[in-house]
Amino acid sequence: MTSQPASEVAPGVFLVDTGYLRPRLAACYVVRGRDSAAIVETGHFKTVPRLLAALRQLGIAREAVSHVIVTHVHLDHAGGAGALMRELPRATLVAHPRGARHMVDPAKLWAGTVAVYGEAATSSLYGEPVPVPAERVVEAPDGFSLDLGARPLRFLDAPGHAKHHFVVFDEATRGFFTGDSFGLSYRETDGGPNGPFFCISTTPVQFDPPALHATLDRMLAERPLRVFLTHYGCVEGNIDAHGAALHRSIDAHVRVARAAPPGPGRHEAIKAGLTAQLRADLAAHGVPLPQAESLEVFGNDLELNAQGLGVWLDTPAR
Repeated sequence: MTSQPASEVAPGVFLVDTGYLRPRLAACYVVRGRDSAAIVETGHFKTVPRLLAALRQLGIAREAVSHVIVTHVHLDHAGGAGALMRELPRATLVAHPRGARHMVDPAKLWAGTVAVYGEAATSSLYGEPVPVPAERVVEAPDGFSLDLGARPLRFLDAPGHAKHHFVVFDEATRGFFTGDSFGLSYRETDGGPNGPFFCISTTPVQFDPPALHATLDRMLAERPLRVFLTHYGCVEGNIDAHGAALHRSIDAHVRVARAAPPGPGRHEAIKAGLTAQLRADLAAHGVPLPQAESLEVFGNDLELNAQGLGVWLDTPAR
């Protein structure tokens, strides 16, 4: 796997492509403070050499990394955490209180991912996660904060995509590290008259529309200037408008799911409905990429979103 150089996307914030599935699908970030550095998201196990190469490129010693932060424990965000922590002798892993135990003992996390992807695909995509020693893990509840030296980071509980999700507000750039809580926006769809295109992620298994609406509102209340998306990259400006688009996207996904007839064909009906909705949204947004290419960019997400909506439909008292 060829390492790509880390690129500075905001002052002191450097993007590293994880190499997951295709270029520009998933990102990690290195955040440099006065006294230490942090890594936000770890990608999967194959991402670790890329992150270590980025540290070398940036002149950051491994011993200078004080924190590794995972927004939630889905394996495209946190699968490399254990392997990375082995390489960073002074780092503490920061995880949501609902997710931290899965970093210490990833057996249930692994089994849950296998249930979605199958064992062969999960092994190929992620590699089996390495446990992190419990004494090196700290839980970050709502309101938790840490300081890298003149660089405070503040943590907000952010359910909706997953119950074990937080977002991280970087005071220095007034930017959120969003994980999946501010949706998906792939750079291939840029260039149209209405700016970046956003849609939500309903990946299995804890999609909660009211909670995600509330999370978006809470993030927007901070008046952020930018978002650092895991999927994908830094987007600056018009954050309120992008948030409004995500609110609409939640409602559209719910409508598609509820319209699907029950029975064995439901999954394909949901996926077809999401595909039609995406086509319409891309056209309305003026995305210049040909629709066939756009649908290829979102192909994995359409499948996972359909699966997640199916789980949501089957969840009691939803």
